[in-house]
Amino acid sequence: MPTLFTDSRSGGVKKSSGVNVLPIVSETWAQIRDDKNTEVDYLIASFDGSSKTDITVVASGSGGVEACAAALLDDKPCYGGVRLRRNGRFVTFVYVPYGCPPLQRGRASMYKNGVLNVLEGSDNEIDMRPGLTEDQC
Repeated sequence: MPTLFTDSRSGGVKKSSGVNVLPIVSETWAQIRDDKNTEVDYLIASFDGSSKTDITVVASGSGGVEACAAALLDDKPCYGGVRLRRNGRFVTFVYVPYGCPPLQRGRASMYKNGVLNVLEGSDNEIDMRPGLTEDQC
């Protein structure tokens, strides 16, 4: 049986994770990264309805890490990013709640890089959870 080379330098096929990040996610992230914008400083993205592959924005707003932590979903995996108020840096996160079904937990892990690659310009990944404050980042 032939070995599948996934490294593009070796001539193999580069495989996608299968996630479809909808354009609204990158558009919202561009707003957050815009220095002139003061209305939006975080976004939370998750699965679009009952879709297993489409990721869309489910929440966005201002209020920093604290507001983002308060808006996390309690039944679905969440991906997102925040502009830190203290230094203007950008951080990303993946949050998978305890009540999330095992198959969704696995899918969230598999799609992590595909989603976070859309959130360009991030300095760090944080351990987002309900009740998190910017001082704890």
